[in-house]
Amino acid sequence: MTVKEELERQEHRNLNPLAAFADESRGRPRLDPEREQDVRTCYQRDTDRIVHSKSFRRLMHKTQVFLRPEGDHYRTRMTHTLEVARIARTITRALGLNEDLCEAIAMGHDLGHTPFGHAGEAALTRCLGKPFRHNEQSLRVVDVLENDGAGLNLTYEVRMGIVGHTTGAPLPETLEGQIVRKSDQIAYVNHDIDDAIRAGILTDEDIPDSISDLLGHTHRERVNSLVVDCILTSREAGAILLTPEMDQALKDLRSFMFERVYRNPVAKGEESKAKEMLLRLYDYYFTNPQALPETFQPQMSFDGLERTVCDYIAGMTDNYAVDKYTEIFIPLGWQVRG
Repeated sequence: MTVKEELERQEHRNLNPLAAFADESRGRPRLDPEREQDVRTCYQRDTDRIVHSKSFRRLMHKTQVFLRPEGDHYRTRMTHTLEVARIARTITRALGLNEDLCEAIAMGHDLGHTPFGHAGEAALTRCLGKPFRHNEQSLRVVDVLENDGAGLNLTYEVRMGIVGHTTGAPLPETLEGQIVRKSDQIAYVNHDIDDAIRAGILTDEDIPDSISDLLGHTHRERVNSLVVDCILTSREAGAILLTPEMDQALKDLRSFMFERVYRNPVAKGEESKAKEMLLRLYDYYFTNPQALPETFQPQMSFDGLERTVCDYIAGMTDNYAVDKYTEIFIPLGWQVRG
């Protein structure tokens, strides 16, 4: 018996019958040459492929809420991803579900985010003339763009968990995917509060008592209340749920954040500049496709210029977008050479 086969047997011995078992995966888009000799289950291998990808490394330089913050302790897409993964694994383990699948989905769920967060998403929506959705772009990254156009060839369950992680998208078929979706909501609302407090926009006392009295008065208390409630409620229901009271409190907390932070001119004051910068970059590369990197040149023949330029800009980090804008549009000072 191989190591991988023993790990798969352990899953059947140890996990909840409702878990998504690795040896019952619906498979990958293409045959996988690693499938025979590997010592990892298919979901463990998917996590490794994501974590070793270029798009995953770029998350450390992409905005979460605050554009290019000067402090060292504000969240980025990378730290957000790690927090989602930890919350999701806590819930998954308590419910006896497949942590490896859960981790793979969590690590890949935000790979398609643009530079400058939702400001970048709005800019590319305007460029394309149709909604640019980061969850769909995350799937495109792992299916098409990574690995020099070959994609990562991930399992069906991970791919569907990635595209279904956000509200409005179809609910993932696996409970593990549904856990990541709920963990993403728990993570971003609460860590965005933490960052807003750090920025001086909020205090813990600003959160309405109707929410704090139920969830708690600190970041730790709020996250813990929601995670524990999700575990206990889901265990009874056999589905991934919060109690109605906790679910409403989370929605109210999100509405409060939209009112006080997500639309706050202090937090979002530079967004119009970021959007304009990306719009100008898009127009430049659309007009001058020869300026696209060599690795993107072949893509134009089968995806078209519009999609190729969109993919290039969506993959930029905040700093890289600023550097390219400066290089293209800002005149350099005259220097004496020689």
